[in-house]
Amino acid sequence: MRTEITEISEDIFVEAHAFLEQMAAEIGEPEGLDERLNEIRQELAETGTYTHTARELEFGAKVAWRNSNRCIGRLFWKSLDVFDYRHLTEPDEMFNALRNYLKHATNGGKIRSSICLFAPKHPGTRREVKILNNKLIRYAGYDTEDGIVGDPEEVPFTQTCLDLGWRGELTAFDLLPVVIQVPDRTPELFDLEPDDALEVEIEHPELPWFREMGLRWYAVPVITNMTLEIGGIEYTAAPFNGWFMGTEIGSRNLGDADRYNMLPEIARRMDLDTRSKSNLWKDRAMVELNTAVLHSYRKAGVVIVDHHTASRQFMSFVEQEKQAGRNVTSQWSWIVPPMSGSAMDVFHND
Repeated sequence: MRTEITEISEDIFVEAHAFLEQMAAEIGEPEGLDERLNEIRQELAETGTYTHTARELEFGAKVAWRNSNRCIGRLFWKSLDVFDYRHLTEPDEMFNALRNYLKHATNGGKIRSSICLFAPKHPGTRREVKILNNKLIRYAGYDTEDGIVGDPEEVPFTQTCLDLGWRGELTAFDLLPVVIQVPDRTPELFDLEPDDALEVEIEHPELPWFREMGLRWYAVPVITNMTLEIGGIEYTAAPFNGWFMGTEIGSRNLGDADRYNMLPEIARRMDLDTRSKSNLWKDRAMVELNTAVLHSYRKAGVVIVDHHTASRQFMSFVEQEKQAGRNVTSQWSWIVPPMSGSAMDVFHND
């Protein structure tokens, strides 16, 4: 066992060394690097892990966003706000911190990209803090005898919440609770307050019946199911947010056939013939749904970006990275928007 821990510590030290060299090179402060590395080696020998300084944590989180292959919004990586909650150990304390983080990130609709970090996983063990939600804010999905009510993607997690004792209102837009698990404890449920999650009611600038459908979506997309790795240390509870690109809501969340599947209903209300796909009824319905989403968020004063602007911003990011001597990698299927893909510059780059 001692040998195993030593091997793990040595691997972590190699990662820490590379990370700190990168940080020194980019920030331009190589002084003190050897001293810091000696501190880390000693701490690893004594505890099997090491603790990031606040500055290391901030730099690591920002670079992680810069390197996120599935994110089209990386142009703004330098503006990321980092909240250090590593000292919190109780689930109720963590939930209160999440509420504070959400308030900051939401900012009345003027969304600020932010990340909050809880205690990291101890290397070589299974002791880790987890937020069991895939997204911090999401709507429940109920599998009923009459079909799925709400978000089909959230049916498994909704069932987990129900098994833990949660009860929703059985509407299409019930906010799910936050489920937090700390080592050696069963998961605990916490309900978001109405003011915690800013929501936008969807209407159309020219089609008044759109509002009658009762569609809505939340303002801040907070990812909670990804691990942040900095210098060999893994943060398994690291909620992160940017802001929505319109097609994420219109084309995917509300439009996908295996999600809210609103395109047939929109086409019906538009008096489109849905018997054949060759007349492009899905495309026409999707355009109007995306138009409604962008209009509604902007009317509500909530930051959102259209897919054309997001594509231009990403190409600006690519150019900035080239000027800095860094190569950009991306997962093409995530970077190209799900509507009008070939009309974007990103489509033509592999």
